[in-house]
Amino acid sequence: MTFNTKSIDELHDLLVNKEISALELTKSALEDIKEREETVGSFITVTEEEALAQAAAIDEKGIDADNVMSGIPLAVKDNISTKNILTTAASKMLYNYKPIFDATSVEKLYGKDMIIVGKTNMDEFAMGGSTENSYFKLTKNAWNQDKVAGGSSGGSATAVAAGQVRLSLGSDTGGSIRQPAAFNGVVGLKPTYGRVSRFGLIAFGSSLDQIGPFSQTVKENAQLLNVISGHDKKDSTSSQVEVPDFTQFIGKDIKGMKIALPKEYVGQGIDEKVKETILKAAKQLESLGAVVEEVSLPHSKYGVAVYYIIASSEASSNLQRFDGIRYGYRTSDYENLDDVYINTRSEGFGEEVKRRIMLGTFSLSSGYYDAYFKKAGQVRTLIMEDFKKVFADYDLILGPTAPTVAYDLDSQHQDPVAMYLADLLTIPVNLAGLPGISIPAGFADGLPVGMQLIGKPFDEQTIYQAAAAFEASTDYHKQQPVIFGGGN
Repeated sequence: MTFNTKSIDELHDLLVNKEISALELTKSALEDIKEREETVGSFITVTEEEALAQAAAIDEKGIDADNVMSGIPLAVKDNISTKNILTTAASKMLYNYKPIFDATSVEKLYGKDMIIVGKTNMDEFAMGGSTENSYFKLTKNAWNQDKVAGGSSGGSATAVAAGQVRLSLGSDTGGSIRQPAAFNGVVGLKPTYGRVSRFGLIAFGSSLDQIGPFSQTVKENAQLLNVISGHDKKDSTSSQVEVPDFTQFIGKDIKGMKIALPKEYVGQGIDEKVKETILKAAKQLESLGAVVEEVSLPHSKYGVAVYYIIASSEASSNLQRFDGIRYGYRTSDYENLDDVYINTRSEGFGEEVKRRIMLGTFSLSSGYYDAYFKKAGQVRTLIMEDFKKVFADYDLILGPTAPTVAYDLDSQHQDPVAMYLADLLTIPVNLAGLPGISIPAGFADGLPVGMQLIGKPFDEQTIYQAAAAFEASTDYHKQQPVIFGGGN
């Protein structure tokens, strides 16, 4: 029997009232994973033995009635460190890497008696927007297995959309939570930069990366963000801003809330059906009492170019540590130390990772630094100023999450520029360090369309308030793909 059709609140009640045990719930999740894994390919590692042992220990201790996450299973993206559990970042370079420590976010999950049932597939080192760049396997869209899952957190999104787990963690550097959430019709939030500790997240772009939650509903997303947020002395970029209860405004109306709709977000390059769906969603928010007005974010058009210089430069620095000396893959073909470095990195990294390392190294190199990296940093500041101006008058910004619905497998994989441009709407949020959510807003060509709501720094609760109000007035989140027992 599957329990993944029940909300976290409902599961908590069943656990507290001893109608089910944490062990039964975990076994059920493991069955759901096994049953659907061949179809979607969400997981690199399933941690059956560890999860069952943890569930049994939680049952013995007793479910905490005051902790809604006690005994709840979830999945974790495979670039988040899990002690003694394979953590590969979907790369040959880390094919055998078992960390000796947990990420802070994982410690927080365990601290609330949550149960990790597996590590999800992703684009290698989180570099990609389709989860086609994994060394291990291909992840397919939960709604249509001929379409991409989105990326880089594709496995975390499909695991929730396909009903393998109710919750999962991903990471978002330029849209890697929000875009796969949109493509798979689930809720995905990228928190404000610094809201969640990055300690134990395998670094890609250190000024952009954030860990965040996937879920079936807005409230469950807020409940999981409650668990993983907070200051961490092990992460110097982690914020000391107080963590509120993110569920506090869920259920409250949005009368008078001012929402900005940037003309650039519904302009050139946005699929007509996606645009129609988002404009309809804007009308729905207006019918709930919100005021939606058109604004401009003039520098957002430079976001993709700025991002690929900054993110690739940070990646070229962060990935220097993978050298075949201390851990992970090492070439067998070497005669000297130079051979170890060169052959290990040539063989261990995939094409997209090597492309970004080269782009980043070039951008940082002598003679080009001022023209590329420095200039990108200056334009990043202009993008941040655009957002500040809009947020002086508005509570939230609204737009599509992605310019299209999920596209065909292998259709953009060989064209990196087309793949990069698909992040047009999500990238500016990371550059400005803002929180952003994707929620189901309708369908186009039988595939989910995601609506993105962007908030002020550390104002996730207002995002959740508006997202929950929209969710409560529609039934898009209730529609499930065939693999999860739905009719779509």
